[in-house]
Amino acid sequence: MKLSNIFQRKEIKYALNYQQLEQLQKLMDKYMSADQYGQHTILSLYYDDDAYSLIKAALEKPSYREKFRIRSYGAASAEKSVFLEIKKKINGIVYKRRMAIQHQDLIHRTFTEKESQTEKEISYLFSRFDLEPKVLLAYERTAFADKETGDFRITFDENIRFRLQNLVLTNAQGQRVAPEIDVLMEVKALGAYPLWFSHALCEINAKKISFSKFATVFKRYILPNLSKKQLPEQLYLNTYKKSA
Repeated sequence: MKLSNIFQRKEIKYALNYQQLEQLQKLMDKYMSADQYGQHTILSLYYDDDAYSLIKAALEKPSYREKFRIRSYGAASAEKSVFLEIKKKINGIVYKRRMAIQHQDLIHRTFTEKESQTEKEISYLFSRFDLEPKVLLAYERTAFADKETGDFRITFDENIRFRLQNLVLTNAQGQRVAPEIDVLMEVKALGAYPLWFSHALCEINAKKISFSKFATVFKRYILPNLSKKQLPEQLYLNTYKKSA
């Protein structure tokens, strides 16, 4: 799979039911085409330190936030490439760099080599935080790009699931993250939406949502088991005040 290693774009998310998905795909047919891989499984291994510093910072919604993950397209095998990704969000714009290595080399990877800008950024992140695998996410994705330039992209993620144990990229099994969401649509663009797409969103009554897969796992399945001492005071108050 030939994939770009540098991205800069806005990512807007919508929760769809299956009826809305079917309607939208009919409306998209004239303007968008599915990539050559069709529906495929994505596995992402998210890293953080024992204090969950990266995801806690992200939940406070600062103008700058970052995360590190390793992604596999389909279940990983020894000689198959996986992608080390550092993802940053700055004032609403997503910047992502990644590099490919063979899955078998992950065991020996120390993140100390600094041959490229991506390696430098990953190494710097690991020097600041004692990062280790925390959450495995998997889902089925279908990706579309506009037929004219390919710059306007839409992805549909289904059956979004997670694991907190057995954190390996060779197994895509897991528990549903948010059973109330049938399909998570992500619209990836730098400029304004095409007019036809804005009309299509209105026609199917699509609702924009703020949704992070990793953040949702943290808030629903990890955070309730952390003690007050492990949380910044404001995050603790925001999470537990309503239930007191």
